[in-house]
Order: sequence, then structure tokens, then C-alpha cells
Amino acid sequence: MVVEHNTLRDRRFLFCRAGSGVSLIGIICVSLFCGCGRFVQSDSDKGVSLYQQGNYLGAAYSFQRALEKQPGDADCFYNLGATYHQQSKLFGRTDDLQTAEQYYHLCLARNQNHAACQRGLAVLLVETGRTGDAATQLEQWAAREPANPEPKIELARLCQEQGDTLDAENYLVDAVSVDPDNPRALVALGQIRESSGDAQQALVNYSKALELDRNQPTVAAKVATLSTSGPSPVIATAPPAGGSPYSPR
Repeated sequence: MVVEHNTLRDRRFLFCRAGSGVSLIGIICVSLFCGCGRFVQSDSDKGVSLYQQGNYLGAAYSFQRALEKQPGDADCFYNLGATYHQQSKLFGRTDDLQTAEQYYHLCLARNQNHAACQRGLAVLLVETGRTGDAATQLEQWAAREPANPEPKIELARLCQEQGDTLDAENYLVDAVSVDPDNPRALVALGQIRESSGDAQQALVNYSKALELDRNQPTVAAKVATLSTSGPSPVIATAPPAGGSPYSPR
């Protein structure tokens, strides 16, 4: 099971993926990953359970035990980073935020293309006034993996958070060009086009995303609305989750 965080704003949607299915199970500020490795599954699962109960101290302890059993595991470092990141947001402790950043860097030192950690660190950098560093980090990720749409989607999210919808749209067009069947990129592109008044193209993007993943009630509602009554005024939102910004496994 993988639980992922998905936005550069404080609102974060918690998704749980088992196999190829994706289901929305809640809304929290941070998300978690289950299963650092085969031999630490129970500790990781317990950590996620404690995290979801709001017991972050217990979750951190469980993830630390998982790390002790599998030293250097990137997912375990990420889980710890995500937990301390959440604690820092809830309790306003600077030390927790610094610890979270350290764990994110330890994760990326072992797996520089760890998608959830890339997102989590980008969120943290933006939250601490280092938007330029977040952009540089995501651009480097995109350069390393030109065929991966996820860095482009995250760059689009960052641009949109900063009010730069033109560059956001360009990044999403690039994402769709490398992965035409990516529902996340298609929905995000539809949101931008709907907000700019291009209801027809937004409907095309939403419809294709819905064909690829029927379990999107919000997108289904958009398709129904645009199909019957044309565009409705909306405020563009950050791209929906599909990968994972910061969450333990």
C-alpha cells in the first residue's frame, strides 16, 4: 500500500494505492508510505496506522525501528521525513522541520528520483520561503527523467501556486506529450483551460481523463456540467495527486 501527499498547499489529499487501484481515503496535511521492505513490513504498517491515528511520536518510533532493520532504505528515510514534516506543521516546532528536511535529503541521496520525496521536499522548501530552490530541484529531476511526466506535473503545480498559469500549462502539455494517458496531467490541464475560459478543450481533457480512470466523481461532474451548460467559473486548483509528495511507505 502506498499513501501519498499531493499538493504544494496546506490541503493534501491522502490516496491509498493497492495494485493498480487508487482510492481517496481522507484529507490530511501529510501522507504516508507503507512497507520500507519485506522484512520491516510490520513496523512500517504499524507506523502508518499510528500516523493515521494522529500518534506521530509512535509513528516515528515505528519507522525508526523499520530503518534499524533495513539501514539506508530510502523509503524508511522518506517515512520519517514525512512524519516529522507533519509534526512541524501541527506543533510549529522548527527542530521537527529541520529533521524532516534532513530525512528527505537522506532519502534522495539513496534514490534521487524518489517521487514522493521529491514532492515532499518541494513542499517543505516552498513552505520555508525557498521557492527558487524547489523549482531548481524539480527541474533537475525533470532533466534526469525526461520521459517521466511526474516532474513536469510537479513543476506545473509549483508554477500554478505562484500564479504563473502560462508556464503551468506548458509543463502540463509537455507531461501529456510524454504520457498521453496520464489522468493526473489531463485533469490538471483541464482545470487550467477551464479557468481560462476554454471550456471546449477543458471538456476534451476531462473526458479523456475520465475514460482512463472512472473513479473520479469530481471530474465526472465537470464533464456533465460542461457537456450540458458550457463553462462554469472556477478557480484553478493544484494538480490532483497521482504520485506522492511526502508520505511513509
